[in-house]
Amino acid sequence: MNNSSRLEIPLRWDLLQKLIGPGDSFIKYLENKYSAKISTKEDCLVLEVDRGHPLVDVVNKLIQLCRSKEFLEWEDVETVVRLNMIGNREESDSAADDKILENAQVRIRAKTPNQKKYHQAILDNEIVFAIGPAGTGKTFIAVAAAVAQFQRGAVERIVLVRPVVEAGEKLGYLPGDIKEKVDPFFKPLYDALFYMLPPEQVKKYIDREVFEIAPLAYMRGRTLNHAIVILDEAQNTTNMQMKMFLTRLGVNSRAIITGDITQIDLENPNTSGLKQAADILKNVIGIGFVYLDSNDVVRHKLVSDIIRAYNDYKN
Repeated sequence: MNNSSRLEIPLRWDLLQKLIGPGDSFIKYLENKYSAKISTKEDCLVLEVDRGHPLVDVVNKLIQLCRSKEFLEWEDVETVVRLNMIGNREESDSAADDKILENAQVRIRAKTPNQKKYHQAILDNEIVFAIGPAGTGKTFIAVAAAVAQFQRGAVERIVLVRPVVEAGEKLGYLPGDIKEKVDPFFKPLYDALFYMLPPEQVKKYIDREVFEIAPLAYMRGRTLNHAIVILDEAQNTTNMQMKMFLTRLGVNSRAIITGDITQIDLENPNTSGLKQAADILKNVIGIGFVYLDSNDVVRHKLVSDIIRAYNDYKN
């Protein structure tokens, strides 16, 4: 095998042990996922792939996690692989209009025509609604666009917001303080941030409240200036909550609202603020609406088939 298809990554022994996983389980999973050979050589991880192969990006992100966490878990590995498949680097460099975010950590591009429309809508409007089923990249693209604007200096802060809709146990009965209670609701947003930026940098920004992750209820009474604000899972807002959120925008601020009107967790789905906003605001200049569908799914190939099957069943 020639040198161009073999990459050796020097690693301390303790980091190497974390990365390969119990019984080499993590690297076996990666080998199967990317059809590539991975081995160890003294204090090196050896990838028999070209430097531009997406596996290299995945391994580098996992190494960062190994440095910041005591243990690497299956969920960490699967999350990095999933996000890599959504925003992988195998897009053509000639398609400059497709580029959403490019930094030392990632290169993320729109992968479908509707995703391109979504990104363009974010650039062209102060408020954008992205409505579509799971797996279409609504949240991922929103966070990538927000990070891109933040790194360009167009905004000073990123605010990530979600309605906390309880399913089963009440929050009051869950262990921990309020942050520990609501953190599980925000994992997709944390995952996206940690994928796009070094973990230590994300933690620093969160500690300084440059990046803020908060339940929707915490937005009441606030005015958000010089920020890009993402409201995720907006189908679970009530009509009043949606109006409250939209009226929080201050000077030099933008908003991206994402949601799936087929997965409303409210007791009365007809009270969804996302559904009402789509009717009330559709003709307001400066507000863009983008609708994604099963053709935009970038998760497992079966996800789009599942969405179509459910749509056919309802019709």
